[in-house]
Amino acid sequence: MTSAHPSPERPTESRTTIAIIGGGFSGAAVAYHLAVGPKADRADILVFEPREAIGKGLAYDTADPAHRINVPAARMSLLPDEPDHFAQWLEAHDALSGDEQARRPDGSVFPRRSVFGDYVRSNLQPFLQNSSIRHVRSTVQEVHKKDERWHVTGSDGGKTIADILVIATTHPSPTPPARLAEALANHPRFIADPTKTGALGGVRADDRVLVVGNGLTSADVIASLKYQSHRGPILALSRRGLRSRGHAPFPQEPFGDFLSTPPETASALLACIRATIRAAGKEGLTWHPVLDQVRAQGSTIWKGLPTTERRRIVRHLRAHWDVHRFRVAPQVENVLDQAIAEGRLEILAAAITGVRTDGEVIDISIRPRHTAVPVNRQFDAVVVTTGPAHGQVLSSQRWLRQLAEEDHLHVDPTGLGLACNERSEALAGDLAPDSSLFIAGPLARGHFGELMGLPQVSEHAVLVAKRISERL
Repeated sequence: MTSAHPSPERPTESRTTIAIIGGGFSGAAVAYHLAVGPKADRADILVFEPREAIGKGLAYDTADPAHRINVPAARMSLLPDEPDHFAQWLEAHDALSGDEQARRPDGSVFPRRSVFGDYVRSNLQPFLQNSSIRHVRSTVQEVHKKDERWHVTGSDGGKTIADILVIATTHPSPTPPARLAEALANHPRFIADPTKTGALGGVRADDRVLVVGNGLTSADVIASLKYQSHRGPILALSRRGLRSRGHAPFPQEPFGDFLSTPPETASALLACIRATIRAAGKEGLTWHPVLDQVRAQGSTIWKGLPTTERRRIVRHLRAHWDVHRFRVAPQVENVLDQAIAEGRLEILAAAITGVRTDGEVIDISIRPRHTAVPVNRQFDAVVVTTGPAHGQVLSSQRWLRQLAEEDHLHVDPTGLGLACNERSEALAGDLAPDSSLFIAGPLARGHFGELMGLPQVSEHAVLVAKRISERL
């Protein structure tokens, strides 16, 4: 490595240089479990992350007080074997001080998302201080494999030579619908990426707002607008009009069994889930514990399905799965419920068929689902929350394009991420695994199935760290 990056040349050949690209939760968790592993003294661990701190990433690097974790704190942990590790940290650091809404009447805790980022950072801090983990605060520009080692060039001009490369980035940001992007490119209140700091700052209190998309990001946007005293009408539009659901009204253990007779088709899986929900209802339970069991057994279910059936699930069922699986925090759910009750929020299944502007007024032609005649609506602001652009991962960054062009990476057949095997080793174009290239976190979702919720991402980070340790 050159001196531009904060790590010296390897002192001996007995040490292995591991470069982790992406310092959000996935990359931080892999680095942490390598640093606490039995072979930590054999590795130089570098994490490429342009943000000030490792461990926050896009999800937890937010100062918006309306943004909360959507999983109870008791199930959020850097250590899968200690699910209450975060909850204990909250108490030990008095991290909920001043946040009266964090604790719910049922005893569950949903702190602000930035607090979880602080928790991850604090656990990494000792290893950063003693240089067991090194933070390379640089954006990766180029990656090439030469002589069986990975050559990584950062935006600061520094070069790193690594023996093992871990891709721990997330999916690309949403891609605005073409009609909107073309017609509103220069509009002052067209917000193509609401995750950027201050993105909603230009929305005025009485603006008529169109939110395109109805998932968790949409819910966050509506909660953020409420926090900044927005009082105008909001239309949340998506193809199916599905709103993210909330958590169970009372504690329930996972219910059902989807492994004794594993479903072999998407239709069989859906039928089994519906039958299990009916059975749960007869026992006084809600649908929540059934979906919890599907999530818990999801990786095994997914791996047992042929690729054609996985594709059917992605095409036809993923939207329904997402709104039940990724539940909004109770505080955010209350904002949505109140806005609907007050008539300020409308949720609609529809498609956009036309866009034009009259000054700063935005005229949108909308065709509601199952109708042929579009209707015209006027808005002052448009916010895009359509979810990750899964299919554009390889074209999203220059270094990813390079790895694809050199045949080190390709998209998983389901289109959900990058192709990898059971060890999370990347598969080249000929499907041969590369034991020096790993996929960590959501981009491995195509193979592992359930890799978007934090508990599963945490478990996957342990798996990746173990597989890397086996090579040290």
